[in-house]
Amino acid sequence: MTVASPAYQELTDHNGRVYRVGETPHDLMGRSRTWMVWLPWAAMFAVSVFEYGWGAVVSTLEDKNGWTLTDAFWLASIWAVFQAAVAFPAGRLREKNIVSARAAMLAGAVLSGIGYFTIATSGNLLVAFIGYSVLGGTGAGLVYATCINMVGKWFPEKRGARTGFVNGGFAYGAVPFIYIFSSLLHPGNYTMILDLVGLYMLVVVGICGFLFRDPPKNWWPKEVDPVDWVRNTKKNASLAKNPPAAKQHSPMEAIRTGMLPLMWVCLVIIGGVSLFGINFQVPFAKASHFGPFIAASSAGVLSIVNGTGRAVVGWVSDRIGRRQTLTWVLVIAAVAQFGVLYSGNTHNQTLFLIFAFLTGVGGGAFYPLFASLVPDYFGENHNASNYGLVYSAKLVGGVGGGGLAAGIVSAWGYSGAYMLAGCIALLSALLTLFLRQPKPGGSQATEPRFSGPLTSTPRTAT
Repeated sequence: MTVASPAYQELTDHNGRVYRVGETPHDLMGRSRTWMVWLPWAAMFAVSVFEYGWGAVVSTLEDKNGWTLTDAFWLASIWAVFQAAVAFPAGRLREKNIVSARAAMLAGAVLSGIGYFTIATSGNLLVAFIGYSVLGGTGAGLVYATCINMVGKWFPEKRGARTGFVNGGFAYGAVPFIYIFSSLLHPGNYTMILDLVGLYMLVVVGICGFLFRDPPKNWWPKEVDPVDWVRNTKKNASLAKNPPAAKQHSPMEAIRTGMLPLMWVCLVIIGGVSLFGINFQVPFAKASHFGPFIAASSAGVLSIVNGTGRAVVGWVSDRIGRRQTLTWVLVIAAVAQFGVLYSGNTHNQTLFLIFAFLTGVGGGAFYPLFASLVPDYFGENHNASNYGLVYSAKLVGGVGGGGLAAGIVSAWGYSGAYMLAGCIALLSALLTLFLRQPKPGGSQATEPRFSGPLTSTPRTAT
């Protein structure tokens, strides 16, 4: 038997942007769209141990397998390369309806589990690069990209705080594991603990991914009038600071504006600084003769604030503007690098934790800001591809913040590495001052208009 799908209208505003209205989330997937906040958050929470827990597990890896610090952080660097590199091709496959959000998440669940199963059971460095860095990085990248884009599609009218909240799970989800790795992990229980971590990721991400579903292109929530939403900046303070994209830019159109490449360069720089802070804060704390509790606590503070800060800056950006918020966040990230160095060199534990706090704020809050800026500038329809292009900057920054940074630490010491990180973070903040939303070309009408009659498409009941 067949039933008719809910009727919808397509409205076109004065810039030619289309809004598909009339269908509720219950019509499309049988539940509230709030599920598309909590499910992505839970999946991001689960895979966060890859990036934010690595610094705490490194010393055990070195002891058990005879690896050097550089070996361990090249594993992290190659992981970051594959985690970032998969975002664009996965986005294109999703937008062409070749791969569904559910399929991407289930593949991500399996590959993420393989990543931790590999380092749990094999001490061979080449096997670790293949299993943890390549397969695990690809899996985590599928989860990250799918979750971030899912939120933006289901909440086109209020994406800032929600994107920040989901993105935050990718940081503070690692906190329990940081303490476990720092205080309990040793060569005797290494395999069991890491196998359990891999199983945990496999199960949580798999369950979440099974429930994922994308809305139709141009979908707009039924209870929000897009015509009024676009026009009424007095009622919508966020819109006044973050106007909607003038059109739906394809990836090539977004590149030609010059703004997407500028975002990419900014993210290359600050992404490397962020990964450097995540990877080396615990080793620097130990080199500064702080005890294991302070070292683990500094990493825990960084991860918690890194995650919660993402939600806070999303809320702030809705009120003062995303570009303005991004600039301030990057300035904080730069100041934090100098502060961590000073407090470590002076052996001041209190200051070290304070600057770990600031590192957490500045070292992760820029990710949801870029994730929200991309659809603000280029629209939602190609967001998986456009944000995938911007996020691919992390594959360059990941090399800088991991393997290359380890080499710099070996050559220049922590002082040289932290000074360099602070200076290039300031450069990234300066570059954001040149970001501008692309403007539409041609003539513009003054009011949104209907593009066609109410339409309905039949579907087959299952």
